Amino acid sequence: MADDYDYESLGNNATLTQDAMAGALAGIAEHCAMYPVDSIKTRMQVIQTVARPQVFSTVAAAVTAGHHQHHPHRHLHSAAISDASSYKGVKTASRNLWRGVNSVVMGAGPAHAVHFATYEACKEAFGGNAGGHHPLTTAAAGACATLAHDSLMNPFDVIKQRMQLGDSAYRTVRECARHVYAKEGLVAFYISLPTTLTMSVPFQSIQFATYEYFRKVINPAGDYDPKTHAIAGGLAGAIASAVTTPLDVVKTLLQTRGQNSDPRIRNASGLMDAVHIIKERYGVRGFFRGFKPRVLTVMPSAAISWSVYEYFKWFISSNNNSSTIEDNLLKL
Repeated sequence: MADDYDYESLGNNATLTQDAMAGALAGIAEHCAMYPVDSIKTRMQVIQTVARPQVFSTVAAAVTAGHHQHHPHRHLHSAAISDASSYKGVKTASRNLWRGVNSVVMGAGPAHAVHFATYEACKEAFGGNAGGHHPLTTAAAGACATLAHDSLMNPFDVIKQRMQLGDSAYRTVRECARHVYAKEGLVAFYISLPTTLTMSVPFQSIQFATYEYFRKVINPAGDYDPKTHAIAGGLAGAIASAVTTPLDVVKTLLQTRGQNSDPRIRNASGLMDAVHIIKERYGVRGFFRGFKPRVLTVMPSAAISWSVYEYFKWFISSNNNSSTIEDNLLKL
């Protein structure tokens, strides 16, 4: 009797608070683990190279000065990597890649709590927990979860990317938030939301649908298997991130426009305006700036997120089942 339960039925056995707690822990683990790579991706996607920050070492500056003269649009991440080539610059460059992680921790916990709780509730309501494959059902549940997640997370994501820039002078989340609000107003925190939703809805729909598909193909029995969740999560993240990279480039331009020295970019009014700017400057290739680090960030992040989330699903359902057995024994 003790083994006759399916941990996938967490939505029926656990409370909304338990769903949210598992999601919050998964979100924090996902974003923190791959944060430095995400910082490199952000710097690669920024269109215009800005003045180099003082933290760059003198040795690296001397080595790369000639390259800057011939490559005015040189990626900012290259400067960080060059800086790390000198012994003195390694510690500073590494620390700079973690700048803004506090914003992610503050936003990812609540946002992912809402995300996974909404997903579980919608998947159950739409019939996604029934036997067999239900790609449209899980995709629809993922889309609903994304709407709730991004509405909450977008301001924190704006702050994160402002702090990730190589020339960012912000040292705390509060300082960055106050400065952005004072200079650009509340709209700065939400100007990229339409683009974010345009990207995230298909991204999460693809991710949830492909994850559920690969999970059931690799492990038809549906038992808890960490390796299955990691592989299925990684594949789902890689596919979803690859497909939606162009929209991520547009989102980055809008979220970092306030710190750009180019008036055209600084005054970008929305999704279509950003698309025209990118196409004018770099053509179609411009929409795939940062493609590799994005996939390299999302793939392991998704594997970590799903692994942590599924572990807590298993852990909670195991505890719930044990409590049910104990209650039944007490009644006897």
